[in-house]
Amino acid sequence: MNISSAIFHCSAPDLTACPDESLPEFAFIGRSNVGKSSLLNVLAGKDGLARVSPTPGFTKLINFFTMNKTWRLVDLPGYGFAQVARQDKAKFNQAVAEYLRERPNLCCVFALVDSGLPPQELDLEFVGWLIDSSIPFVLVFTKTDRVKPAQLQANIAAFTDRIAEWCEQLPQIYTCSSKARHGRGELLGVIEAAIADYYGDNRPPDAASAPEATEPVRQPPAPAKRVPEHRGKGRKLTRPW
Repeated sequence: MNISSAIFHCSAPDLTACPDESLPEFAFIGRSNVGKSSLLNVLAGKDGLARVSPTPGFTKLINFFTMNKTWRLVDLPGYGFAQVARQDKAKFNQAVAEYLRERPNLCCVFALVDSGLPPQELDLEFVGWLIDSSIPFVLVFTKTDRVKPAQLQANIAAFTDRIAEWCEQLPQIYTCSSKARHGRGELLGVIEAAIADYYGDNRPPDAASAPEATEPVRQPPAPAKRVPEHRGKGRKLTRPW
C-alpha cells in the first residue's frame, strides 16, 4: 500500500467528540510503553506523526490520523499506566471501551503485545474482552529486535495457549519492529484488505492501491468467535474492558 498523505485530524476525550463516521478506522492499543506511537509513525511513513514519549501513558486522548484522505489510523490510550489518578484511569478505560464497542466504522483493532515479555494479565484481560465483545482484532507482537527468535516464539506460544480456550479460532498474529521497520508491509496488507471489504465497488481512487505483489492475499479480520459459556472464566474483569 502506498501512503501518499498522513495528517493529524483531531483528538477526542470520548466517543461523542470523535469525528464523523465517513471513513474506515483502524485502532491501535496496548499496554503503556509497548511501542504504539513508534509503530504508527512507521506505518504512516512519517516520523513525528504520533508523538513518542519516554513517559508511559502519555497518550490520554483518542487521536485520529487521516491517511490518503480515505481512512484513519486511531491511536488509543495505553492501558496500565500509573501516572494518573484512579478515577481518571477509569474514565479513560470507559472512553476506550465505548469507542471500541460502538464505533460503526471501526474495521479492526490492532492489539499490541510486547514480544519480550511472557503473557501479562492486562494484555490477556483486554484480549479476552475483545473476544467477548465480538470486536475484529489482530494480535501484533512488538519490539522483535529486542528478543531472540526462540524466546519470541516461546512468548507468542505461551500467549496463544492462554487465549485458545476462549475462542474457537485464534486471531491473526503478526510481529513487528519499529526500529528495524519489520512488519510494516504485513500490517498495511491487513488494512488494505479491510479497506477493500469496507468500500466494495465504491472505493475512492486513493484507497485502490493494492499491496505489493510479494504479499499474500488476505481476508479482512473477523471477530474471534468465542467458546460458548467462557465469558469471564478464569479471569477477573475489573475494568470496563
